[in-house]
Amino acid sequence: MSEDFTSRTAAIARHGELMREFMARVVLFQEAVARSGGLNGSDLQAVSLLLSDGPATPGELASRIGLTAGGAITTMIDRLERAGYVRRTRDESDRRRVLVSAIPETVLTRVGPVYARVTEHWNEYLETLTDEQIAFANEFLARAAALNRDETTALRREGGPDHPR
Repeated sequence: MSEDFTSRTAAIARHGELMREFMARVVLFQEAVARSGGLNGSDLQAVSLLLSDGPATPGELASRIGLTAGGAITTMIDRLERAGYVRRTRDESDRRRVLVSAIPETVLTRVGPVYARVTEHWNEYLETLTDEQIAFANEFLARAAALNRDETTALRREGGPDHPR
């Protein structure tokens, strides 16, 4: 076996280890951020999706986050509304529909400072990289996010105890 092959194999194995640790740290970080804002991790992700993807009906929001029990989304929305993170409004084009929207001011006030701190630290690090390294990092993260999105969709489609087929 050539030294280059062994080195590449070891580097790929190390990448796998680092990716597993990174993903675990992201989940733990998001949970800590959620708790600092008086939420749980799933609630924070729901609010994040409403911010990034826009308002949704309760059913659409349930689909975005993978909830399958009808009452679970209502309970989540009730909790988020009481905490001031979301509001329910009637859809102007169809008054029978209810839309759930994130309240950006609440998010910025309660968890924004944590994300601002992380952004500041990341920006300091990014300043040490070349334009090419930043472009690679952006491509890497975009592909990792797409892969995770696709695998999440596949897992939900495959079913399981909490996700009927």
